[in-house]
Amino acid sequence: MRQIIVTAFVSADGVMEAPGGEAGYRNSGWTFKDVPFDPAAFEIKGREQEEAGGLLLGRTSYEAFAPVWPTMDDFARYNALPRWVVSTTLEQDDDRWPATVLRSTDEVAALRQEDGAPLLVHGSATLGASLADEGLVDRYHLLVFPLLLGAGRRLFSEADKDATKLELVESEAYGNGVQKQVWDVVR
Repeated sequence: MRQIIVTAFVSADGVMEAPGGEAGYRNSGWTFKDVPFDPAAFEIKGREQEEAGGLLLGRTSYEAFAPVWPTMDDFARYNALPRWVVSTTLEQDDDRWPATVLRSTDEVAALRQEDGAPLLVHGSATLGASLADEGLVDRYHLLVFPLLLGAGRRLFSEADKDATKLELVESEAYGNGVQKQVWDVVR
């Protein structure tokens, strides 16, 4: 069985919206303009690329990444991985960054049952929350930034559900105040 790993940049108050500068959000670009860069904090991103077996994306993140990621040398390994977009509205994938379209979390659950390396969920707030609510997330890779952003899309849903127990399996604090937190979901 494959693991599903949600990987995200989040503020201390749980906001994950527009960390890299995506238009339309008041605090867009908060990971780069509000916190000094420390390359050590991003070690986990290189490790994720090497260990991943594929990417799972929601439609909005896919449409934002498709025109950009294929041109980025830093994402060469990601660009070589298979991609799946979970969407009920996407009519066809982007030829610049081909992906397989899945129509439901049931299809994600079936993909998770296959053998293989972990599937990473990047960005994709709605998808990540839906997968968590369905009990399909196995691990979280979080880089928590020392900011309170207030409004914005949050990492976790507000669904009324039973508690999910987590086990901290890796953590580190960096000189710029960013904290790496790797959590396994306890079943």
